[in-house]
Amino acid sequence: MNFVTSDTHFFDAGLIGHPHFAPARQDFLQVNDMNEAIIEAWNKAVMPVDTVYHCGDVGVFYKNGSKEDMLAILNRLQGNIIFVKGNHDSHDFFKYLDANNYKTASGQPKFSFHDVGAYFKFDHRQYFLTHYPMIFGITTNSINLHGHIHHSSVDIKENINVGIDSSDFDYFSKEQCPAFGTPLSMKQVEFLVQAKADDFAKRR
Repeated sequence: MNFVTSDTHFFDAGLIGHPHFAPARQDFLQVNDMNEAIIEAWNKAVMPVDTVYHCGDVGVFYKNGSKEDMLAILNRLQGNIIFVKGNHDSHDFFKYLDANNYKTASGQPKFSFHDVGAYFKFDHRQYFLTHYPMIFGITTNSINLHGHIHHSSVDIKENINVGIDSSDFDYFSKEQCPAFGTPLSMKQVEFLVQAKADDFAKRR
């Protein structure tokens, strides 16, 4: 099964205390508590044989940790992880991960990497995964899954913010909303795509 997420910002103490930037992180007093909450939520949803597309900004360990600390966290996360480079990610760190890569139970590499974006088809739609929002123009059945903008939403129905503190999650009911840090299943992504399209249709 495929999942998507973005902007986990492990070790980023700077996001704790900025309620207008990332309000979902305000329940945490220490960065380690935030890290552990994300790990727990991730592993409740993702199985070892699943694949998670991560749309960038994995962590800012260079301020409050080390590459070794970041690798230790990523090794605790279940599934294979395909990274799209974010503005807080570096080629040096990706090279470090690749040097410490290994095959998981699914036979796939634990870590895979894309500089600009990734792409797959699901249920008759084309999904383009990037860190920064991508503006298509007129399109049919093409969706951009992105991160970067934290508790904000692009005012275009084809753009879905999959960051863990995304305001697009407001389309979920309280009962539907995934726990903070949970990667989205494609079923949840499809729900958001339809809910945002319905919302825009009402505005006409």
